[in-house]
Amino acid sequence: MGDKKAFALRINSDMLKELEAWAADEFRSTNGQIEYILHEALRTRKKMRRKTDDTNKSSDD
Repeated sequence: MGDKKAFALRINSDMLKELEAWAADEFRSTNGQIEYILHEALRTRKKMRRKTDDTNKSSDD
């Protein structure tokens, strides 16, 4: 994954409470849970892009 870089994140307090509870349910730190969610979102986005690219290639043929 590479080097990690710290940055400030402003988040609604209710959302933070939900993230903390979710993280605890999955035995992760809050930071680890946020990283996991972002990783999964990026992985899903790449899959969607790949499907879109494949569809565009098929229709161009």
